[in-house]
Amino acid sequence: MADTPPRKSLTTTGGPGRAPNRAMLRGVGFQDDDFDKPIVGVASLFSDITPCNSHLDRLARKGIEGVRAAGGVPQIFGAPTVSDGISMGHMGMRYSLVSREVIADSLETVAGAMNHDGLLAFGGCDKNMPGCVMAMARLNIPSVFVYGGSIMPGIGPDGEDVDIVSIFEAVGKFQAGSIDEKKLHKIECASCPGSGSCGGMYTANTMASAIEALGLSLPYGASNPAVTAAKDRESYLAGKALIACVKANLRPRDLITRKSLENAYTFVLALGGSTNAVLHLMAIAREAGVEWTLADFDRVGAKVPHLADLKPGGKYVMFDLYRAGGTPAVMRALLDAGFLHGDCPTVTGKTLAENLADVPSVYAKPQKIVHPIDKPMYASGHIVVLKGNLCPEGGVAKVAGLKVRHITGPAKVFDGEEACAQAIGARKIVPGDVVVIRGEGPVGGPGMREMLSITGALMGQGLGDSVGLITDGRFSGGTHGLVVGHVAPEAWVGGTIALVHDGDSITIDGDQKTLTLHVSDDELAKRRAAWVKPPLRVERGVLAKYARLVHSASEGAVTG
Repeated sequence: MADTPPRKSLTTTGGPGRAPNRAMLRGVGFQDDDFDKPIVGVASLFSDITPCNSHLDRLARKGIEGVRAAGGVPQIFGAPTVSDGISMGHMGMRYSLVSREVIADSLETVAGAMNHDGLLAFGGCDKNMPGCVMAMARLNIPSVFVYGGSIMPGIGPDGEDVDIVSIFEAVGKFQAGSIDEKKLHKIECASCPGSGSCGGMYTANTMASAIEALGLSLPYGASNPAVTAAKDRESYLAGKALIACVKANLRPRDLITRKSLENAYTFVLALGGSTNAVLHLMAIAREAGVEWTLADFDRVGAKVPHLADLKPGGKYVMFDLYRAGGTPAVMRALLDAGFLHGDCPTVTGKTLAENLADVPSVYAKPQKIVHPIDKPMYASGHIVVLKGNLCPEGGVAKVAGLKVRHITGPAKVFDGEEACAQAIGARKIVPGDVVVIRGEGPVGGPGMREMLSITGALMGQGLGDSVGLITDGRFSGGTHGLVVGHVAPEAWVGGTIALVHDGDSITIDGDQKTLTLHVSDDELAKRRAAWVKPPLRVERGVLAKYARLVHSASEGAVTG
C-alpha cells in the first residue's frame, strides 16, 4: 500500500483544458461536485447467454449504490462472456479460454482509457473471474471483484439433487442404454433451475474461492448463493469497500503475492477444485509480476489435504457449504491448522486473519461437507503435476475420488475431440484403453477446449475407472476420472503427444506423477524426423490472433 497519489481520473477531468471531456460526462449525468470525487469503473459481465451471468445487472446496480454511498462516482460498462457449459462439445468451446484474454483486454481498455480511480467487477461464468482479476493486476488500480454466486441445486426425476454435470453424465447413460430418452429429458429440464454459476466445485466456484483467499473479494463472496439477499448485500458492501481501497490506495499488486497465491491454491486444494486453477493462477501471477510456476503448485499440493466432499469428486455442492458456514468457515479451519498465511492484506483493509477473527470454524458445529483435517478425504493434493517423456513441460491431473490412479494400456489416438466423441458414441472405447486426444492445445485448437462432454460420456458408460485419457486440451471443473490435461508441449508445436501411434503403450501414474510413452528413443527420433508442422487452423479473427500470441499451457496459456 503506497501513499495516496493524485486521483488518476483528474487526467481526464481536471483543469480548464479538460472542459470538453467534462462536457461529455455531463451528458451522462455528471454534476459539478462529481468531478471532485473518485470516479470508478463498474464492469458488469451481465448476459442472458448463460444463467451464470443473467442476474449480474441487478448485482452491479447494488454495487453502484455502494459506490455512491461511500462518496464515489460509478461508471458502468460491459464486457463479453462465453458460456462454458453451452459451448461444451463443439467448436464454440475454442472461444472459452480465449474469452479470458478478451475480458482482461476489455476491462483494461475501458478503465485505462477513462483513467478510472478504481475498478469494481461482477462476473459469473468460468473465465470471468480470472479475466477480471488479470485486468485488475495489469491496471494496478484499487479493485474489488464480486462473484455472481452459485446456482441452487435442481431436483431430479427421482428426487435427487442434480446439476449441470448430471445432464452431461446422463447423456453417457442414455448412450449405454441405462436410461431412456424420457428420463434424459427430465434431467435436462431440472439441471439448471435458475440464475447462478454451476453448483459443484467446478471452475467458477473454484476461482471465486481462490480470489476470496487472494484477498480481492469480500469474505463469503465465493459461497453466497446467486439468488439471495446475502449476495445483494455483499454487492453493495463491495462498492463501499472499493472506495475505501481508493482512499487508502490499496491496489491489486499489494494483495497478489507469493504468500497470497499460496493461500489461494491451498484453498483450491482443500475444497477439491478444478484443474483450471493451475492455468488461471499462473496467468494472474504473471499479470501481477509474481513468479509462480508448476513447481509451486506441486510444492503446495504435496502438503495440503483434500477436505471438502464437493462435486465432481464428492457428493455436495456449494449451496451445502454455504449452509455449513461458507468459505470463511473453511478458511478459518485452515488458518487454525497453520495452512494459510494470516498476515496477507485484503480489500477489506484488514488482513486475512483479521477478517476471520470472529468467524467460527467449519468444525464448530456438526456438518458432513468438510472432513476433519486429521481424517481428510485425501492426505495430499487432489491435483498433481505429471512429468515424463510424454509431457516434458508438464501435465495436470485431478486424482480426487479415483479408485484407480495408475493405468498402463494401449493408446487410442484421436486428432480432435469430435473424432473421439464419435468413437465413444459407437462404444469403441473399452476398459484398459488410454485415450489420446491431441490437436486441442492453446495453439492447435486453437483455444484449448475443455472435454466435459467426453469425460461425462465415459463416466455415463461406466468407463470412468477403467480407461485413461490424456490431451493437450483441458478439462472442465466438472470432470472426474483418470484424465491428464494441459500436456505440454502440445501436439501442434511438435510435442511428444504428436508422435503417439495407435497401440503404443502409455502409463499414467498419479502416485508417481509420471506420464510415460513406452517407445524407444530411436523410434521417437524417427517419428519426429517425419513429423511436419501443420499450419494454423484459423487464419484470421480472434482465434488466429490467440494462436499466434499464446504461450504454452505450462505458462498459463497467456498471450502477453
